[in-house]
Amino acid sequence: MKRCVIVGQAEIKNYDRIKKYIKDDDYFVYCDAGLKHAEKLGQKPDLIVGDFDSQDNPNLDIETIVLPCEKDDTDTCHAMKVCMERGYTDYLFIGCMGQRLDHTMGNLFLLVMLKENGLKGMILDDYSEMVMFDHDPVCIEDSFSYFSLVSLSDMVDGIYIENAKYPLNDGVIRSSYQYGVSNEVLKGKTARVWAKSGNLLVIKDF
Repeated sequence: MKRCVIVGQAEIKNYDRIKKYIKDDDYFVYCDAGLKHAEKLGQKPDLIVGDFDSQDNPNLDIETIVLPCEKDDTDTCHAMKVCMERGYTDYLFIGCMGQRLDHTMGNLFLLVMLKENGLKGMILDDYSEMVMFDHDPVCIEDSFSYFSLVSLSDMVDGIYIENAKYPLNDGVIRSSYQYGVSNEVLKGKTARVWAKSGNLLVIKDF
């Protein structure tokens, strides 16, 4: 099935890099003021979702879900839930990191929700791509400058890192001590990361 791309309103500086990740058949959902990115991304919306507290409803001839301002879900979370109900299994989030830490943190944990539902997700910004480890090892090519591991649960255990400056064998990262920051792939190698349990975020820095 086609991938769902959800676009938030956070700043994007390097549109050319972002566009390299876009596929011709992606389903594009713009959240509220995320519509400001449509022209530079060169992608028309298939769906618009928002409470329009950041900009006025453009009233385009496109399916639009208008949300109340007072609600539990953010616009981005609601957009994702709508697409989950429609059967999408693969998600790319752009324009979803930065500016407001509360929204940034909330968006990171959307990757946990996807994982818990057996779905795939990636967050992409100007500086990195972010994915959750699930079943298969996460591979990091040496074209990335650094990579980091962050526990999004109380504890991630049975962590393994291969082909990196700082390898790890059956390690543990707790939410209270995030020591997995700024590792490097060995030159000419592809690093591999996996874990036995917990929610492990893998951040690959450009």
